[in-house]
Amino acid sequence: MLEHRSRTAAAFGAVALVSAAFLSAQGPPPPLLPPPAPPQNPVTTAKTNLGKTLFWDEQLSSSRTIACATCHMPEAGGTDPRTGTALHPGRDGRTGTPDDVFGSPGVIEHDAGGGCVHNATFGLSPQVTSRRAPPAIMAAYAPLQFWDGRRNGILVDPATNLVVIPGGGALENQVLEPPLSPIEMNHAGVSWSELEQRLAASKPLALATDLPAALATWLGQRNYPDLFQEAFGSPAITAVRVAMAIATYERSLVPNQAPVDQQAITPLPPLEARGQQIFTGVGRCIGCHGAPLFSRPAAFFHIGVRPPQEDPGRGAITSAPQDNGAFKVPSLRNVGLRTRFFHNGGKVSLEEVVDFYTRGGDFRSPNIAIQPFALSPQDRTALVAFLRNALTDPRVAQALPPFDHPTLNSMSGRGARTYGVATPGSSGRPPRVLAPEPAVLGNPTYRLAIDDGVAGAPAFLLLDTAPGQATLLGVTFNVGLTPSMLAVSLGALAGGAGVPGWTSFSLALPDDRALVGASVYLQAIAVDPLLATGLSASAGVQVTFFAER
Repeated sequence: MLEHRSRTAAAFGAVALVSAAFLSAQGPPPPLLPPPAPPQNPVTTAKTNLGKTLFWDEQLSSSRTIACATCHMPEAGGTDPRTGTALHPGRDGRTGTPDDVFGSPGVIEHDAGGGCVHNATFGLSPQVTSRRAPPAIMAAYAPLQFWDGRRNGILVDPATNLVVIPGGGALENQVLEPPLSPIEMNHAGVSWSELEQRLAASKPLALATDLPAALATWLGQRNYPDLFQEAFGSPAITAVRVAMAIATYERSLVPNQAPVDQQAITPLPPLEARGQQIFTGVGRCIGCHGAPLFSRPAAFFHIGVRPPQEDPGRGAITSAPQDNGAFKVPSLRNVGLRTRFFHNGGKVSLEEVVDFYTRGGDFRSPNIAIQPFALSPQDRTALVAFLRNALTDPRVAQALPPFDHPTLNSMSGRGARTYGVATPGSSGRPPRVLAPEPAVLGNPTYRLAIDDGVAGAPAFLLLDTAPGQATLLGVTFNVGLTPSMLAVSLGALAGGAGVPGWTSFSLALPDDRALVGASVYLQAIAVDPLLATGLSASAGVQVTFFAER
């Protein structure tokens, strides 16, 4: 164990020495080599393919709406492209205040039985993480994982509590956390035993489309036990094996074909070359983002993004005052593809990031790690050009191997579509029908929810085979009112004390492939005693059925 830790430390120490050499010698960086793998989890093709399958499979989440890849898209530099519209209220619990965080949308809160729960902060909308998802690409080079480094290199089997990897397994260790999170991927109280059983009963990538040809050929018609058999020698699906496979896939994502890596063959354009000089010179960027990693993977710094008391970062893990407000240094490779920056997503452009550094951060404190420096407008433009273009591997930007991938169901356009005109309630808001889950045929528990009704008052769900628009009794009906229409009583809505009326329920979808492409049209009708008409109504929601891949 100590010998392996020494080898790992030596590997990262060598990276630091190479970065220091680049600091003093302008020119192409040394080559970016594949990251080290612990000897307990050697890299194999089968394990890489299995990890890729698991990383892109939304069936790991209780609602079948979130995969690891949902928050770590290659075309977004390995981060979450959705953070621009995903707001966490921050420490004060109120949105629209300076401590708001642009995080990653996860799942609607669910109870242990899988039913939706009206969350005190997010209602029946997806919960949002309190930090932006860090980039998964280049994560394999870091000996500690997450923004605060809370996952180290020791992998412990959650089923047996035995050490499986004594060092160098931070990537495997990290994988174990998000699938159990009731915010990111699953319902309250989920266990790895439940997730293992779910995978065993699931067709690999059943909800995905546009599978890369090589991956589709490798999968064939096999099930998950078959895939684990090839990768690990037996069909058993375990948390440790899931972690090992996903970590192996992430270690295959080596973005070493950026323009900065090709300088010996193709020099950088003059503007980007000038930006590289600033990066290694007056900008002092290389002090924390040394080549070839363009990061310091074991380092955590407070740089004044927000006051440390809002989020102590590394300080919450170490309890050391000097670590308060410190966060891991991310790699700048592919930074030009990202849409939000820093752990709170507080900056929206590389121009804003450069300006932040030139002024020495936004919040000064004794342990801040950066100082102001002067930069002309021309040099600012050059530095941004270097960051945006020279560090971007075109294979990442274009999702080419090894960064190729399936299309997630959540990004396939097959989700529920809202249409028509709603009839507001006495609150001024109309009720809403929420249909966030994939409408895959054969699902016995297709979950729906109603929100923004009147607590304690009854509501009904209309289901029809055709849309429509007719006004009756002051209510606009958005279903066709055909002879096949069904009206399902939902009973009295929950809520009260400032919480609008809501309910959650599920329907069994028929396992009939003849219905592929067919739609059902939904509308909620809610009793509202304070209205003259006594009724309010949601917009229509069109749900179109599809079959597993």
